[in-house]
Order: sequence, then structure tokens, then C-alpha cells
Amino acid sequence: MQQQATAALAPFITTIDHVGVAVADLDEAISFYGDSFGLEATHVEVNEEQGVREAMLHAPGDEGGPAVQLLAPLREDSTIAKFLDTKGPGLQQLAYRVTDVEAAAQVLRDKGLRMLYAEAKRGTADSRVNFVHPKDAGGVLVELVQPA
Repeated sequence: MQQQATAALAPFITTIDHVGVAVADLDEAISFYGDSFGLEATHVEVNEEQGVREAMLHAPGDEGGPAVQLLAPLREDSTIAKFLDTKGPGLQQLAYRVTDVEAAAQVLRDKGLRMLYAEAKRGTADSRVNFVHPKDAGGVLVELVQPA
């Protein structure tokens, strides 16, 4: 069964897209990651639906490569605000870049994993995203990202 699932996902997962980090203050975190690690904010936006202000950071000259995504809450009822309240700042998710988020999600559903959404939602820069429930992924919130 493991090999069948692996083979079924092979056409969809292309790379690690990003790791998401929950932060209380986005501007402060962007400065920290820039000053400490030389990462550059290549995209900043507000996602009202998700209740976050977010930034994608890349190594200089590697905008297409894996990123660090910083997520700060816009309101107290957002998922990121709740995460910060219960766990504090830190690693919140691991995201895989996929060619077809709906097809990849279906392969995972067929394997018995729960997805957080019935259908993909809008993510950063008009990407389409869905998440594997952390209880089904060893305690890790796994995001599937199909770029716009």
C-alpha cells in the first residue's frame, strides 16, 4: 500500500515549497530573518480569509526555491492567533509544492488521511492550498500548495 501511495503522489509533489513560522509581529520577524540569516522578503500580503499578514522569504537570488513563510495574525480568532496562544511562536507547517492540489489531496484521502478543506482555498499569491490534518501526519500540519 505504501508504494502505491508513493507512486500515486509522484506526479504531483515537485519540491518542498516552504516552512511556515507563526510570529506575533511580521515586520519584526522579517527584520530578524534578514539580519540574522540574510533572507529577503520577496512577497508580502494580507490574506483576510485566513486572517493573516504574511511574507515569503528566500535566500538571495533563489526566489523560486524553498521559502520561509512568516505568518502573523490579523485578528484574535485566526488560526495563527490560536496557534500563538497555545504553542507560542515557531514552526507551524511544512508545505509541499504540487502540480494539482485537488488530485494530490484525493490521493491522500484515498490513503485515509483527512484534509482540512473539502476543496482547495486561496493561498499566498493566489495559489491554491489544502492541508493534511496534523493528527494524520505525525503531528505536523502538512500543506499542499499549487502555485497560481
